[in-house]
Amino acid sequence: MFFDKQNAVVKRIDLSSSDVLRSSDSLHISYGIDRNFLYGCGISIASILKNNTDINFVFHIFTDYFDDEWERLFKALAYQYNTSLVIYLVDCEQLKSLPSTKNWSYATYFRFIIADYFSNQLDKMIYMDADIMCQGSLNELLHVTFNGDEVAAVVPERDSVWWAKRADALGIPSIEKGYFNAGFLLINLENWSRLNISTKAMELLSQEEVKTKLSFLDQDILNMLLTGKVIYLDKKYNTQYSLNYELQKDKKENPITSSTILVHYIGPTKPWHEWANYETAKPFLDARAASPWRTVPLLKAKSSNHLRYCAKHNIKQQCYTLGLLMYLKYIWGKIAN
Repeated sequence: MFFDKQNAVVKRIDLSSSDVLRSSDSLHISYGIDRNFLYGCGISIASILKNNTDINFVFHIFTDYFDDEWERLFKALAYQYNTSLVIYLVDCEQLKSLPSTKNWSYATYFRFIIADYFSNQLDKMIYMDADIMCQGSLNELLHVTFNGDEVAAVVPERDSVWWAKRADALGIPSIEKGYFNAGFLLINLENWSRLNISTKAMELLSQEEVKTKLSFLDQDILNMLLTGKVIYLDKKYNTQYSLNYELQKDKKENPITSSTILVHYIGPTKPWHEWANYETAKPFLDARAASPWRTVPLLKAKSSNHLRYCAKHNIKQQCYTLGLLMYLKYIWGKIAN
């Protein structure tokens, strides 16, 4: 293990419904987030519960920020759906030294803490990014079985041409046979622990020659470590779509269909942003309407990156005055900095 689990989790807050019936066959789902993804995480959980009334769940949220208002909302969610929900406050100082970008914060490494934390408690667990929304049944995932050294069930990303590019960039030829998106992981916790995946990942992330090869941070690292040790699931469990595709003149075909189960909103514009006013955000909006967040306003643009995209989307939606105002705020912010 790369961290001391006794010290990494500084507080545990159980917000589970008092009427919940815990079961040995519950499906455990975890999230690792910073404060910017708490809104999305709440709606992601609501979307799962709304579409899976026949499954007992336990939700585990690892975060470095949680205040009284967030506690009220998540507790209301747990009671609304009579489910188990636990918050883990994390001391993430040791993670802040690891590589990050403007779109991926140190919270991306929480998945390693999560896997280590539960390694001696559960056989398997789903790790899910908070920008994934559910619109179907997860029942099939209850029956995934692992053999040999298989560490995770994952969804392949893009196509064989992309896999070859990542194999070449990372110097791991076997990645040519498959490269996965790490936003959804059904983890075999026993093999993760036995093969010491977290420690190996941290060792790679500390090597300068490795860091220069990375374009997708811990996702690249996981593909390097788990090549040949994964089960590939259907893309319906991680259908990726960027709301910024809406800005393209020749917009990509919408991959979200009636058979899609998990929609992954990649990119800087998330469905909980007030400028993400598109039909493709419907899985999020439907779940929000069935959650304690139904009256909580969508988030406004604050960072320069978000102000820029907010302006572009408002102009795309023919809200020209608001779009111009967002551009002016964006430019002023750049000048001020």
